[in-house]
Amino acid sequence: MRAAEVAVAGGATVTLFDAKPSVGRKFLVAGRGGLNLTHAEPRERFATRYTGPEQPTDFWPNLLAEFDADALRQWAADLGIETFAATSGRVYPRELKAAPLLRRWVQRLRAAGVQFALRHRLTNLRFDQRWQIDFQVADEVRTFEADAVILALGGGSWPETGSDGGWVAVLEKLNISIAPLTAANCGWELDWSPAVLAQVEGQPLKNITARVGETTATGELLITKYGLEGGAIYELGPALRALAAPEISLDFKPAHTVEQLVKKLGNCPRNFLTEARSRWRLSDAAFAILQTHEPFISAEALATTTKNCALKLTQPRPLAEAISSAGGIRWNELEATLMVRRWPGIFVAGEMMDWDAPTGGYLMQGCFATGTRAAKSALQFESV
Repeated sequence: MRAAEVAVAGGATVTLFDAKPSVGRKFLVAGRGGLNLTHAEPRERFATRYTGPEQPTDFWPNLLAEFDADALRQWAADLGIETFAATSGRVYPRELKAAPLLRRWVQRLRAAGVQFALRHRLTNLRFDQRWQIDFQVADEVRTFEADAVILALGGGSWPETGSDGGWVAVLEKLNISIAPLTAANCGWELDWSPAVLAQVEGQPLKNITARVGETTATGELLITKYGLEGGAIYELGPALRALAAPEISLDFKPAHTVEQLVKKLGNCPRNFLTEARSRWRLSDAAFAILQTHEPFISAEALATTTKNCALKLTQPRPLAEAISSAGGIRWNELEATLMVRRWPGIFVAGEMMDWDAPTGGYLMQGCFATGTRAAKSALQFESV
């Protein structure tokens, strides 16, 4: 939709094809959490949030210089949607809803001349003087022609919204190299003991620091029957996926050193953990997890484990459950313009490319910014 908006504003004749009966379904899913559009942190820090194998180091700084968080907030304002930055830095519409914004956006696109072709599922791309694009429409195949094609087909998460990864087979026919789509910003599985689940399933771990190797994340986690969910483990996803034996270390008291915790425990009976529960104000969830590491032979041993509690993980949750996906079209297949090197006239945007970012507005910003560049590049291509 963003690519269509930029392209039609540049004078192109634009048709937006979507396999679903309506557009913006994943946008509406994001609205369930208030529609976190972007983040208010400085652009230099913002650009470091994006990761991906063999990703050009200057890609995101340059891309965000073209369309950054301020530009996205102004875009929303132009639609009559006021935004605000929460204390976390996350930026939301004042109404905390996606539907009003989406409705106005579609109206503006139609008024600008964008044609919508719904219930059209991409099945094939081929070149014969112009691009020939095949779509499955009910029981028939319809073919359309275009000078330039912008693909913004999503990753592989939330397939019910349309981003089911079905495009991979279409592009592989064109010999475009694609890294397998994998779950990102997702929960991870862990074999909890029955005792932990009986005591604290569904309870949060608040104000903790999680670590994978040298990478750390501060925030919250949620204990689930299958493992851990929450922003902290989402942020650590790239580091976890790089490990053959994924393991996470939790610091339940990040504001205190081992020495400070030992001092707060003072002279106490040999049951260090029971005493520490009240003196350190351990949450029920942290207490239950630490119980699985007993016995503690000293206050120092308990404090050390509290600051560095290792948990072995097994695997990420299924791709269909993930907030986003990693993998996609490899960077060496793309020009900086987001045109596919071997197929002039095909441009890509959004999660189709092999990049990853944490939650917090970075995913949405990345999609808007890449959509903007792909459209500008397509306009330049057509004018040559």
